[in-house]
Amino acid sequence: MTIDQLILFAIFVAMFSMFAWGRVRFDIVALGGLLIGVVLGVVPSDETFSGFGHPATIIVAMVLIASAGLTRSGAVGIVSRHLVRSDRGITSHILTLGGFSAVLSGFINNIAALALLMPVDTQIAAKAKRAAGKTLMPLAFATILGGMITMIGTPPNIIVASIRKQELGSSFAMFDFTPVGLGVALAGLIYVTFIGWRLIPQREEGVGQAEDLADYVAELLVPEGSKLIGKRLGSLDPAAEDADVAILSLLRDGKRRRGPSRNAILEADDILLIEASPARLEEFRQETGLAFPESPSDKARIPTDEGQILVEAVAREDSRITGRTAQAIGLGWRQQTILMGISRRGRTIRDRARRTTIEAGDILLLLAPEDTAEHVVEWLGCLPLASRAHPITDETKAPLAISLFAVAILSASFGLVSMPVALGLLVVAFVLARILPTKELYSHVDWPVIVLLGSVIPLGLALDSTGGTQLIASGLTSLTSGLPAWVSILVLMVVTMTMSDILNNNATTIIAAPVGIRVAEQLQVNPDTFLMAVAVAASCAFLTPIGHQNNTVILGPGGYRFGDYWHMGLPLEILVLAVGIPLILVVWPL
Repeated sequence: MTIDQLILFAIFVAMFSMFAWGRVRFDIVALGGLLIGVVLGVVPSDETFSGFGHPATIIVAMVLIASAGLTRSGAVGIVSRHLVRSDRGITSHILTLGGFSAVLSGFINNIAALALLMPVDTQIAAKAKRAAGKTLMPLAFATILGGMITMIGTPPNIIVASIRKQELGSSFAMFDFTPVGLGVALAGLIYVTFIGWRLIPQREEGVGQAEDLADYVAELLVPEGSKLIGKRLGSLDPAAEDADVAILSLLRDGKRRRGPSRNAILEADDILLIEASPARLEEFRQETGLAFPESPSDKARIPTDEGQILVEAVAREDSRITGRTAQAIGLGWRQQTILMGISRRGRTIRDRARRTTIEAGDILLLLAPEDTAEHVVEWLGCLPLASRAHPITDETKAPLAISLFAVAILSASFGLVSMPVALGLLVVAFVLARILPTKELYSHVDWPVIVLLGSVIPLGLALDSTGGTQLIASGLTSLTSGLPAWVSILVLMVVTMTMSDILNNNATTIIAAPVGIRVAEQLQVNPDTFLMAVAVAASCAFLTPIGHQNNTVILGPGGYRFGDYWHMGLPLEILVLAVGIPLILVVWPL
């Protein structure tokens, strides 16, 4: 092993360890690893930022913008309204919405597909008076499975196609992934519909039990001149019982009163900690005349209650607020918005919400100006749960948006233009047709993912050029020496799946795809067989909430715990191997 190989392996081990640790955001880790590689001389300085111009990076960015255009046109909403009904049973609901989400994920980014359909699923669960946790995980898994169907459905497919062009001279076409991806997706969808959802641990604290999505611990203020001043706290019990809220404690001068406080005499500026759903909280506030509290720095900027709405949103791993507090990001003075409460994995946060560090998967209850509520959720980088937080759509442009998208995809599929150019022209057309506002153009790009790809690609190329991937391939072939080639495929897929479950699947693909090519070269078989195996395996992150962003997003709304995913996910990954390997060998023979 050479010095350059040792350095690169050390960088990747350190990066993957940091990814798994999760305390530093993955794009910062990747960029740091790239710059260290440049400083140590294992990545040529003139190729430092070559990854940002790589076709895989460009395609991922363009797909995200194109997905936003299809969303804003109302095309997806029209279809989903006609497909989804609250009177269906769970099996029928999962089959319908999961099937639609899988098809949708084949043509728009699977994270965008989940963002569109998760509010539909939670609302249907509320109307049907069942826990959203029964259907959210099947929906998330269906969107991940659907991404395998086409080249643009998921970043791992895009990366595999780009690496094939770089290594073998030509890329995979748009629908080269379809025979295998569709077969695996169908098998997976049948499993999650009829078996998988029954394996999910169910508990009463799951979200979406009745007509409200979650209970929060929120703060209400006794304002100056309130009729409650001078009365005992216990006098609010009848109103609390009628509104079905719980008064947890009384805060005065920023300190919680110890011991029984029902006999405490209320004073101006006292704060009550209330556990309630958004609708019940507002009912109780109106009945008692309490107010939403404001921090001193917010008073000049936050308007009165008139013209404000309560919005529920889910914090993503890369949200602006994740890992920080509402105070730290200036939510009040920047966006005139108050964080009223937090629901975390089916539990309520009992500390003061604005001083609580937000985690990925938390459901946030926001009091925002009605006319800017959508912008606030977008600025935070969160996913809206309530329909009132959805972007305004112009459904008259849906046919045009679908037609432009079809022309772009067909042009790339028939080789008239390359995929990055086709998607770039599509984005320009969306802007010119006013399907997507210019001011929103770049806000839909998942910049941490772009930085991750732009940083890891040069490191992956360096590992390959120094013989590092060849070394890994030799180890895999030695492990399966004397066994049939399909055993090597099985081992490669299991290793890739395992890495995707605990690390970022994009980074996993960048390393695994060249290894697959080198293994095929050593076995003197078709490299496309191994590349397809990597594409399928890298997309299959079903065991943990951190393996795929879609798994993280549903963590809070579904009331799931970290260990809930493998109950449904482990049989699914075994099924993918059982169905995927024979399909790969038939469609892409050795």
